[in-house]
Order: sequence, then structure tokens, then C-alpha cells
Amino acid sequence: MSDFKLSAQLAAHDADVRDVCFPAPDLVLSASRDHTVRAWKRTSTSLPNFEPSITNQGSEFVNSLTYLPPSSELPDGLVVSGGTDTIIDVRTATSTPADNAERLLIGHAHNICALAVVPGGKHIVSGSWDNTARIWSIGKWEVEAVLGGHEGAVWDVLPLSETIIVTGCADKNIRIYDLRNSVAGEVAPQSTIHTPEVIRAICRVPQGHPSGADVASASNDGVIRLWKLNGQQLGELRGHESFIYALAALPTGELVSSGEDRTVRIWRGSECVQTITHPAISVWTVDVCTANGDIVSGASDGVVRVFSRSSERAASSETLSHFEESVKASSIPQQQVGNVNKEKLPGPDFLQNKSGTKEGQVQMIKEENGSVTAHQWSMGQQQWINVGTVVDAVGSSGRKVDYNGQSYDYVFDVAIEEGQPALKLPYNLSENPYTRAQKFIDDNELSPNYLDQVAQFLIKNTEGATIGQDADESAGPDPYGTESRYRPGEESTFSRTRAIPQREYLDITSAKYEPILKKILSVNSALVAAGRKELSLNPPAQDTISAVRQALEANKPLADADSVNLIVVMCTQWDYPDRLAPLDLFRCIATSPATAKFSTPSLGTPVQIAVSAALDGIPSGGQPNENCVMMAVRTIVNLFRTAEGRKLLAQPSEALRAISFIDRVLGIGGQPAIGPFNRNLLIALTTAMVNFAVLASKQLGKVTTNAQVRLLSALALVLQKQTDGEVVFRALIAAGTLITVIGKAAPEAKSLSSSIASAKDRVSDPRVKEVADECLALLR
Repeated sequence: MSDFKLSAQLAAHDADVRDVCFPAPDLVLSASRDHTVRAWKRTSTSLPNFEPSITNQGSEFVNSLTYLPPSSELPDGLVVSGGTDTIIDVRTATSTPADNAERLLIGHAHNICALAVVPGGKHIVSGSWDNTARIWSIGKWEVEAVLGGHEGAVWDVLPLSETIIVTGCADKNIRIYDLRNSVAGEVAPQSTIHTPEVIRAICRVPQGHPSGADVASASNDGVIRLWKLNGQQLGELRGHESFIYALAALPTGELVSSGEDRTVRIWRGSECVQTITHPAISVWTVDVCTANGDIVSGASDGVVRVFSRSSERAASSETLSHFEESVKASSIPQQQVGNVNKEKLPGPDFLQNKSGTKEGQVQMIKEENGSVTAHQWSMGQQQWINVGTVVDAVGSSGRKVDYNGQSYDYVFDVAIEEGQPALKLPYNLSENPYTRAQKFIDDNELSPNYLDQVAQFLIKNTEGATIGQDADESAGPDPYGTESRYRPGEESTFSRTRAIPQREYLDITSAKYEPILKKILSVNSALVAAGRKELSLNPPAQDTISAVRQALEANKPLADADSVNLIVVMCTQWDYPDRLAPLDLFRCIATSPATAKFSTPSLGTPVQIAVSAALDGIPSGGQPNENCVMMAVRTIVNLFRTAEGRKLLAQPSEALRAISFIDRVLGIGGQPAIGPFNRNLLIALTTAMVNFAVLASKQLGKVTTNAQVRLLSALALVLQKQTDGEVVFRALIAAGTLITVIGKAAPEAKSLSSSIASAKDRVSDPRVKEVADECLALLR
């Protein structure tokens, strides 16, 4: 089968092309950050030519696009687009910007990044940064169902049939929904496929594919994974060198992908059979014309490109030559290719004497003038193709950049507000990236939530550069121009190396089930012997407890409320001295959605149950059992494991109840502290505070300012009094994460400085000192 060759270059957009659609051989649609949707109509087949027209022009980025084909009800078909204005625009392909839209669909709360038509042509499905996908009726033009359960941006949506929808999410999960299971306008996932990486794109795998897979997913790690809908992974396609942004299926049964490594790749079975490098930073999108098998791409250089295997639809030799020269002239930032020892690179003769071993293989060559060029092996052409020149960043050349009367190693463009000019971010290699990021935020009055993203951008884009480093040659152009500028709010391309802010929830789930069950049965025997059969476990109840143990040992969630209720009865109705083992079991099942959703009118929620079991019913003159309190705190910690648990703890009343319990344990409020030197209890307490901080950071507004202030006060006390390295480390992680949310200007944040400095001086653990420095940098 022949290779794809350039068929047409469609240049009219003024900014990145974020989505394309190829519904018919004579029609291409494109959506761009220049705020427009354009329709390209083919005017000639031989030496293909497409004439553009603007169908929609707004004031915000347009990031997603789909097309409803013509029908008897809609003879002109409909172009459906969405973006950062959160409105889905529906109009005909013959519309002009002066025309009113056929419909404007309102419901999403954030950027709309995915759109698709559901088979049957009666519905549209959309995906958004607001953590939802929505089903819209065609005709009624209203939301029919919300697909819930996502904990991150819904980057892609894939309708498999009129009733089955698959979504790909930034929370690393693929979810399968059956629209027939809608309850009050909401649909819960029928099943979930857990993956190791953020899902950026999904597509249907063609029938007859050698893998036998149903769907393919593409991720930030550059890997395409093949899945059955039951969650079984059947294969991986490796070749991309960075984020993969788009996937599509060809009529031939092959897959096509595009990504941050400037390429479109064609996959036959498990092999990459062709790599098409673009003269751009990113290839954001790719689509297929099912009628003729051609493909279309959209890239950061604002150009839409059509590729075809048909020689009849190939571009002119002049256009092909121009495309090849554009790729050769591309500048490749050195950070993209890693450390290159120029002295050990082969010369140009290597390209004549050595063949590549696989499609897309890259070979660096030291040219006679001392520059380094990158060459990619084409299996189809059996030759090396020049794909650009490797250039140093400004900072690595020793050349300074002037900004506002001062000299810097780097001056980056940072687009914070959509549609507004980029802000300048100056940086010297001698600076702490977090300090510079904080100053940038303060100078521009930005949300403190950008701190980690901006700092990581600096860290990544100055990798390998050292102060005063000499360059072997004069630097090329700054590779971090407007096409690659950093945009907070989009999925970060940089792996986090700092500890703050904490991004993952923690749990405490390790347990020895044998002694737990043995103790429960021992107490039960004593109850039976004392004639207290109303509180004892009958044989079926004992079988239920055994089934709970089996589920926990198999790492399976508890599915029924009856099992939860049985454990709750033991925790709250057994005598106080006998509650430790049931509470231990309760904190283990707190990782199950069924526990988070459990509630009774008399006992309340799991948070209320845990606190009551730990503090109520203490014998007269006695003290709270430190280990019972520890298990109650661990229950709160483990509730963060599920979306249902986080939803519960995000309720102001439940968060207040949990934080009041933390205060009680620490002795805030006048009562004596419980277990002030109990390491396990203190680790549980600080872990709970870490999880509340993560919730506040990841879901802005979910934790009230009052709750954040109370947590900071509690953390200050821990930092002032505790000496255990793990306890102080977790307290610092929680404190630093909360500072990024509440802001360094908050009085409660400012007052932490002395406590953090004291903890740093008092504890010798190197981790503590490093994280303390991070926290102090946030407060400067």
C-alpha cells in the first residue's frame, strides 16, 4: 500500500487549528484559536484546491467541531462547534459570520473540547473541562442527559451506537455509558477502564483489526493502547515521542494519530508504517474522509493539510517541494531531543551508507557547518528525511534578552487569559523557579493556583541549561515562540518534580484481617455468653463479616449497604472498650463507594458515625481510646479514595464536622489533646489534612475559606510541637498545598512562616528541610 502524500495545504487561519472534520471528499471543516470556524470546499480534484469561507466568527477560541450530515429534515447539514465561550454553536455550512446560528446550546461551565454526532443522527455528545459530557437532542436542542462520574476534563467522546457512549478523561479513566440507564437526566458509567495516563483521545478500532480490540486510547505518555470494552488491554502502539492529541480510523482498518512531536502517524496492526512530520510545534488534530480514505490535519502553524494515497489527488510538485523545505527549515528545541554530544554524532555520509531499522526512527547528524540536523527514516521511501535543525534555547547560549530595562536568560510568552495578549515571563537561571513564578503571579494579579504550573514550565523549559554556559555556536531563534507558549488550564506537558502542591489523595488501607476478625468474634462470644443477643452476630451476620473480609483481601469494593450497616452497628452499639476492631474494619471499607453513600436518620453519615464511635459512650471518668480515635481519623482519610467520598467531604457540614474532630484531637478549643505523642494517630491526622488540601487545590471552591483557615491553624500547631519526621513532612505538604489555594497574602498563611521555619530547624529529616524551603518560598 502506497504512502500518504500531501494533497493540499489550506492556509487562512491566523492561529492554531485545534479541530478538523472531513465529512465528504469536497468539504473540510476547521476550528481555530483565531476564533473562527471555516468551511473549505474543493473546487478541483486534480491538483486539489479548496476555497475557504468563514462560517462562524466569535470572540473566544474554538476548540471542537463536528458535522451533522444532510438529511430530509436538515438538507444543508449542520456544523457544530464549541470552545472557551462554553456555548455550542449550531449552523449550516453555508452560513456566514453575519448570519444567526440555528441554535446556541448552553449548559457547559467550561471550555468545550470534544463534540461528536451519535449514530442515528438524533443526538450530539459533548465533552468539557467542567468534568462532564452531555447528550443534546437534535430537534429539541436541549440537554437530555449528563454523563457524570468524571474527576477531570473530558478530553474526548466516542459514540459507539445510539445508546453506548465512551469518554476519555484527564483523570486517567475511560468510561462506558449506556444512555438507557438515565435516571433523572443523569447517567452513571456502566463500567470504567482504569489506565496509567491521562486520556487525550479515543477512537473505535475497526472490525477485523489484528488485536481484536474495541477502542483505542491515546495518552500524554505517547502510547496508544488497545482495549476491549470489558477493560482488557490487548496491545500498545509505541512510536510517538510526546503527547498524542488525536486518533481516527481509516477505511483500510488502519489507525491514524497526531501529537506534540509534530507528526501524524499511520498504524497497521501494531506497527507504525508511515510518519508524516509537520513544520509546526504541535499537530493538534487529525480526521479521515471515510469516502475516499484521505486524511486531514490541523497544526499549531495555523495550516490545514490534506494527505492522500491517490496519485491523482497529489499536490503539485511545487507544493510538495515547498512542504519538504518547510519541514527541513523547522527549528527543533534541544529540550525535545535530550542531551546531544555533537562530537560523537556521525556526519552527512551516514545518511548515504546506513539505513534505518524502523519507521520514524530519528538520527542526529552533525553537518559540516557544525549545526545538528534531525533525520527521520521512511520505510515507504527507504530513505532519511530531513525534519529540522536542533537549536539551543536562548539561555543555553549565554546570550541575554532585554526586558523592561533588565537582562534575562529567558523571556517566555505566557497566555493566561483567552483571547488576550500573552504576558511576559522573564527568568534567570540563578533564580528559584518557584520564587519567579510567585512574582509573576503577584505582578499580574493572577490566581495562586497557577503557581505550580508556571514553576514547572520554567523548570522543564530550562532543563540542561547552566549559568554561564558557553555555546559552541551562536544560538538559533528562540524556539519558545507564540506557537508553543504555555497556557495554564490546559493539560500540563511537564512532569512535576516539586512536592507542592500535592496532587494525589492518600489512604491508609494496610490491615491484618485475621486478628480483626478474631477480636470481633471474641467480643461476639462474650455478648452471647452475657445474654446480650440483641447486639451479637447471628450465623448469617458472621458469614457477612467473612464475606467482607474476602472482598477486602481481594481488593474489591463493598457493594451492599447491609454489610456496611452491620459494621456500623458494631461500631456504635457495642460497648466502648469493644469498638476498636469494628472501627478498624470500618476504616477499611471506607474506600468503597457504598460506605460513602451510607447514611441513616439516627446515625448520620460515615463521618458522623466514625466520630461518634470514637468519642461517644466513654465510661464515666475514662478517656478517649487513642487507637479508636486513630481508626476514626483513618476512616475520614480513606473516604477520599472514591468520588462519592470526596463529594461527601466537600459538603460544608461534613467538612466542618471532620475538621472539628481534628481540632478536638489536637486539643484546639480547650480540651486536652488526645494522643499527643501517638505517632500513628498523628500520621493519620496529617494525612487527613493533606487530603483536604488536595481537595481544595483540585476542586476550587469545594473547601470553604473558613475550613482552609481552620486547617492552617491546626497545621501551625502540629509544626510547632511535633518532631517526628513523617508527621512534620505531611503537615508541611498539607500547609504548602493550602497556601497555593488560599494565597500567601492571607493572614493565616503569613503566620505560618515562623512555624515552618521552626519545624525545619527542629527536624533533621532532609525531606522536611526541602519541603519547608518550598513552603517558605511560597510565602515570600
